[in-house]
Amino acid sequence: MTTYKIIACDMDETLLSSDASICQRNIDVIQQAIHQGVKFVPCTGRGFRSVEGVLKTLGLFNQENQYVIGFNGASITENKGYRSLFWDPIPFDLANRIYQKGVTYGMCMHIYTRDTVYIRAVTPDEKAFLHGRMAYVPTDETTLDFIRNKEEVCKLIIMNTDDEVLQKIHQEMQPVLSDITVSFSSNRYIEFMHRGVTKGVGLLTLAKLLQVKPEETMAIGDNINDIEMLKDAGLSVGVHNLNPIIHPYCDVITNATNNEGAVAEAIERFVLI
Repeated sequence: MTTYKIIACDMDETLLSSDASICQRNIDVIQQAIHQGVKFVPCTGRGFRSVEGVLKTLGLFNQENQYVIGFNGASITENKGYRSLFWDPIPFDLANRIYQKGVTYGMCMHIYTRDTVYIRAVTPDEKAFLHGRMAYVPTDETTLDFIRNKEEVCKLIIMNTDDEVLQKIHQEMQPVLSDITVSFSSNRYIEFMHRGVTKGVGLLTLAKLLQVKPEETMAIGDNINDIEMLKDAGLSVGVHNLNPIIHPYCDVITNATNNEGAVAEAIERFVLI
């Protein structure tokens, strides 16, 4: 029977309940796995500093030999001292072109740098969605020149809760996306990262750094931006509330939803045995 040494876990709609909290069942079982030497690795679209609260809740904050895969795989950080192990930002001028095109749609946009999330045209709905999930800095800038030569951009997001709108944006922006990886998440975002950046690449890169075999990794997720890590992991687990699109990429679907301790169920079934 395979022993899983790394658990890469999505956050929103997977680890986190709908109110952005972590249920006690998840906390207890994750801590049991950590005490057995398993690496529990948040694998998220957010950056390291945006998951500090989660790490503190799980007892992983500022811990050596514990890690976060952030920005959909564009970064790997050791929790102790924010030590960067991997970083793959978008070339700045390309990020600026994508951002300026995005501004023309007049929609809410996120700009992710290593330490800060800037949001343009934040809507009341988006403000409510992000409450308790992530801190951000509002901006009304129409180009990225305000951070040129100061910060690198590793991800851009356009927000709209209508998937048809996001798909249309994807098609219209094709001329500037040849060096970009595109994904979708939370049933509200189209995400732009540097070419080759995926959660799967992040997971396999961390596994290589830790000398862990790919078949000794487990991934837990719920949505489209989790597909690559589900494909690359030794065992892929979808939570009960998953987006049906990812069902074919899951070896197992939990009985529990994200509100019922789906992550704990997966760990109990396949790790604490």
